[in-house]
Amino acid sequence: MTHAFSTLDELGDGPGFRKIRQPLGVTAFGVNALVLPPGHEGFPHYHDTQDELYFVHRGRVKVDVEGESRELGEGGLFHAESTSHRSISNPFEEEAIVFVVGGKGGYVERDGHLVDSADLARRASF
Repeated sequence: MTHAFSTLDELGDGPGFRKIRQPLGVTAFGVNALVLPPGHEGFPHYHDTQDELYFVHRGRVKVDVEGESRELGEGGLFHAESTSHRSISNPFEEEAIVFVVGGKGGYVERDGHLVDSADLARRASF
């Protein structure tokens, strides 16, 4: 499979994890969404080798990491190295949705190419 489409609603109902990787055929990294109900207390955790990047898609969350607490709103980002102890909570009154990408192995140098060179000027201005 070279591509796949879905929605969070198609991947589950109610609060909890939305497994994204397998249903969409992602093999290069881990990816999930967290649907956190109001008042949800997060689970402190860490990983042996996998770093994680969290993106707040909707609502607000509280991030606790190694003695620091921070509130993130829509568009907020948080990165944790694998062994950093962290938890993501929703002590607020509205549902929150957080997109989580995890992986190990490092950066791949820039390797993108335009299909049509006529798009170069438009791409450069973007």
